[in-house]
Amino acid sequence: MLPQIMDRCKELSNPDLFNFSLSVFIVLGILVSYLPQHYKIISRRTSRGISPMFVLLGTVSGTASIANILTLPESTRDMGCCKEITRFACASALLGIAQIGVQWTCFFFIMLLFLIFFPRSPLSSSSSPDAEAEDDLTHMPTWKEAVLVLALSLSFFIFAFLGSVIFVYAAPTHLRGWANFLGLLGTLLAGIQYIPQIITTWRFQEVGSLSVPMMCIQTPGSFVFAASLAIRLGPGGWSAWGLFILTGCLQGVLLGMSLWFLWRERRDGKVVGQQVNGDGNGNGDLVNGELNEETPLLGNVRAGEE
Repeated sequence: MLPQIMDRCKELSNPDLFNFSLSVFIVLGILVSYLPQHYKIISRRTSRGISPMFVLLGTVSGTASIANILTLPESTRDMGCCKEITRFACASALLGIAQIGVQWTCFFFIMLLFLIFFPRSPLSSSSSPDAEAEDDLTHMPTWKEAVLVLALSLSFFIFAFLGSVIFVYAAPTHLRGWANFLGLLGTLLAGIQYIPQIITTWRFQEVGSLSVPMMCIQTPGSFVFAASLAIRLGPGGWSAWGLFILTGCLQGVLLGMSLWFLWRERRDGKVVGQQVNGDGNGNGDLVNGELNEETPLLGNVRAGEE
């Protein structure tokens, strides 16, 4: 074993409890942060408002990130040290890989939910949709686009897997170049990833099935995650932790837009409620967001029918 590797293994054999606790917290935080998005799609039983390109680029970016950190020489060195150190020390050394692995798994599940609960032509049963509904339908992604997202995601996964195997066993001298390529690709796609979602959210002028609690957790979490990876990998692993700095900035933009739309919906809802509640024009009362059965409006309708 080379002296540099021996020194690294010796360093990993005495894990810092603070860094270990922080890394475990980040792993759990990543898992918890994605649960609101999973729940929202399942509870609404629709993925309306989520951009297919956002899902595709996020899945491919996550695949590139996990392949990147698995093939980085620093990561392969740490994994090799597991033969020389205790299980606890090994687990502590590999928590950075676990963080990215959990994130990739959670986003891959979002892709599956996006496909399962993809909205199918909601206006097809309407014989005379209004102009606003027709315009909304033209902006809706098609089922073919959703299937294409799955096909391209799986294709890139196979490409990254086979490429990593080839470089690890057949061309180890070019392994860092391959790892940096994956890291750069992941960073580029992560940057592009939020652009179609920002456009989609702005176009619909609503949050839709996009989870605001998820973004509230992930926006600051991205910077904490990047700091954790930077401590573990150092400057040489910039292609891994740089991705999450860029992601955090773009998530902040999308979060700000989503909060604005939610505030506007609540404000407009209050205005409508004030207009319906006793305006003196027989418009009735609003009870829990719906017209009461005993409102003057319904009373007038019944009187007209009699």
